[in-house]
Amino acid sequence: MITQTAPATPAAPPSPAPPAARRRRRPSAFRTLSRVLIALIVIVQVYPLAWLFLTSLRSEHDFATGDPFGLPKALTLENYARAFETGDLGKNILNSFIVTMGANILIVLLGMMAAYAIQVLGFRLSRLVRGLFLIGIIVPVQIALVPLFIDYSTVNLLDTYQSMIIPLAGFSLPMSVYLFSSFFEYIPRETYEAASLDGAGPYRIFGLITLPLSLNTVVTVVLVNSIFIWNDFIFANTFVLSEDLKTIPLGMQNYIGAMGKVDWTATFAAVCVTITPLLLVFLVLNKAMIQGLESGATKG
Repeated sequence: MITQTAPATPAAPPSPAPPAARRRRRPSAFRTLSRVLIALIVIVQVYPLAWLFLTSLRSEHDFATGDPFGLPKALTLENYARAFETGDLGKNILNSFIVTMGANILIVLLGMMAAYAIQVLGFRLSRLVRGLFLIGIIVPVQIALVPLFIDYSTVNLLDTYQSMIIPLAGFSLPMSVYLFSSFFEYIPRETYEAASLDGAGPYRIFGLITLPLSLNTVVTVVLVNSIFIWNDFIFANTFVLSEDLKTIPLGMQNYIGAMGKVDWTATFAAVCVTITPLLLVFLVLNKAMIQGLESGATKG
C-alpha cells in the first residue's frame, strides 16, 4: 500500500535581525560623547587650580618676564614664605575659620528647628511661613549693610565676630530651611507616630530621630554655606575696622603695595594656602554631600 505524503512547505525566511554593528554603535557613540564632555568639564574645573598652584611655585622674575600661562622654569617655595611675611595670613585664616564655624552652627541649629516645626510638627499657616523663608533667597545682601551698620554702632557690635556671623547666618537660613524641610518630607510619618506612642515628646523625637537621620543633609548645608561664608568680603569689609579681625578676603589687600603694585606670586601662594582647607573638606565629605542632595530630591 502506497501512501502519498504532502509536499513539504518551504520554511519561512527568518526575520532580518538588526545588525549587531548598528546596535553597538549607538551606545558606543553615546559613551564616547559622554566621556568627551566629562573630560572637558574636568579640564575646565581643574586647569585654574593647576595653573594657580604652578604659578605659586614660580619665581617673581620668571612670572614677570616669561609667559604667565606657561610652565615654570624652576620651582621655589619662597613665595609661600613671602606670603606669610607680607600679610598676617595665619590670623586671617583663623578669623575666617571662627566666622565660618560660628555661622554654620547657627545655620544648622536654627535651620533644622525651623524646618522641623514647619514640616514635621505642622501648624496653621506653616506653608505661608515656608514661603516667606524662600522669599529670603532672592533678597540681596547689599540692602542690609546700612541698617546693620547703624544698629551695630548703636549696640557696640562693630568690629566683632558677631557683626559678621549674624548676617551671614541670617542670609543663609532660607536655603538651609528649604534643604532640611525637603529632607524631612520623606521621613516616614510612621516613625514619628511610633515614637509618640512610646511617650517621646517633640524635643526627644528631634534629638533621637530627626537629627541622626539628617547627618548627610547637615554636611550638605555646611559645605554649601561654607563657600559663601569663607569667601565673604562685603560684610567683613563693612563691619571690620581693625587688622586683628580681618578675614581672608580682606587680608588679600595686604599684597597690594605702593602705587597699586601687586606681588602676584606671593598672592597666588596665599590663595593656595587659603583654599586648601575647603578643598580637603570637599574631598573627604563629597559622598556625604551628594547623598544629602539626593535625599532632598528623591524619595527613598
